[in-house]
Amino acid sequence: MSHHLPVLLVVIPLVAAPFAALVNRPRVSWAIALGSAWWAFLAAFALLRQVMADGPIHYALGDWAAPYGIEYVVDPANAWVLLIVGMIAAVVTPYALLSIEREVPDARIPLFYAAFILCMTGLLGIAITGDVFNVFVFLEISSLSAYALIALGRDRRALTASYQYLIMGSVGATFIVIGIGLLYVMTGTLNMADLAQILPELEPNRTIPVAFTFLTVGITLKLALFPLHLWLPNAYTYAPSVVTAFIASTATKVAVYLLLRFFFTIFGASFSFGEMQLDKVLMPLALVAILTMSIVAIYQDNVKRLLAYSSVAQIGYMVLGISLASALGLTAGILHLFNHALMKGALFMAMGCVMYRVGSVRIERMNGLARAMPWTMAAFVAGGLSIIGVPLTVGFISKWYLIQAALEQGLWPVAVVVLVGSLLAVVYVWKVVEVAYFRDLDADADIQEAPLSMLIATWALVLANFWFGIDASATTGVARRAAEVLLGVGS
Repeated sequence: MSHHLPVLLVVIPLVAAPFAALVNRPRVSWAIALGSAWWAFLAAFALLRQVMADGPIHYALGDWAAPYGIEYVVDPANAWVLLIVGMIAAVVTPYALLSIEREVPDARIPLFYAAFILCMTGLLGIAITGDVFNVFVFLEISSLSAYALIALGRDRRALTASYQYLIMGSVGATFIVIGIGLLYVMTGTLNMADLAQILPELEPNRTIPVAFTFLTVGITLKLALFPLHLWLPNAYTYAPSVVTAFIASTATKVAVYLLLRFFFTIFGASFSFGEMQLDKVLMPLALVAILTMSIVAIYQDNVKRLLAYSSVAQIGYMVLGISLASALGLTAGILHLFNHALMKGALFMAMGCVMYRVGSVRIERMNGLARAMPWTMAAFVAGGLSIIGVPLTVGFISKWYLIQAALEQGLWPVAVVVLVGSLLAVVYVWKVVEVAYFRDLDADADIQEAPLSMLIATWALVLANFWFGIDASATTGVARRAAEVLLGVGS
């Protein structure tokens, strides 16, 4: 069975999804989703361990050798992303049981879990496939299910948010498939390894740079890089709390992985950052995102929207690491994929607990909330410390590596922007802390602490924020190995 683990990672959840919809019993559907999520997590963890010990895994579907058949490939870079998706799904699904019963009508809950499993499957498929057209197929599976999940929010504005995401996501997918088509026309193959070998051998022409540009625009739209982020704030704000926590922690991370895979594996760093000078585009956009989106977050009165703009700023940190195109910069960017999933997952889940008891995540509804929900608000504070980058949290590790990577290239203004971004994070996190801890709870408020199942899941991510912030040897080791593989200096 271990030999077939790469394909079973995707096939088992894919088969489970229709059963979750057909049983038409909410808690049975939840159990199917829970089993699928934990399977994905355990399988991804096993694959990461195997890859780190024995090197890349190649799995030919149907025993058809690549490039004639579809190949799944697992190396440290995508094993890392598979682990992020599986881990977040495994934590979010137990949390979802009560949260979804409060936020989604009973009749739609089985359909919700079916869409949730499909979204997870699509994200796993994007990360594991070694075929660029399969990337597009799995991208559509994850995107279509994400549109449905967002639309299930109880606020009517969730429909508008989902439609906006649908339009912009479709534009991004169109750009991606056009880029893939141009690559196929020029090379006659869709296999990533073949593309990486054939592209450098082609005579200079206009088609390859055009394909590169289409793919760059399409993927950056999917990962919500400023200024192509307009779909993200509404999607995160009005989606059900579980959906926001899951998508914020996984979907943009998988899109960043796609950026890494195309720029470094398929086109190669010399073409991407030498001939196309991509760093001159990505770095300014990342720096602007860090500053402007942090400032915009300060002025939000809905905490989910505040965290959504914070996510756009955090994506800027990831892209900044990539734009440095060095081993240390890539390590910082890849490390922040994992670290941001932990911190933002914890923050959005804390807000889901608030939504469960208060029915709103607007700041004015949180007066004195720390007295009624001490564990929930403590989780928010802990996640906020990580976003700021306080020592002993994962956020500090990410920013430390980013600053080192910038100073390594003499880019001290970039290091300053990273520090300023942290100071701005202090302001928008403090807005919530001040209201929850330093104002009086409304006299007629009858608010209880969140259910234990939701708190345990939230605090699992909170504790992970500190665990991997205190001892970052495992996470930095994997990130460094993944960066070496992408740069072609590792196996």
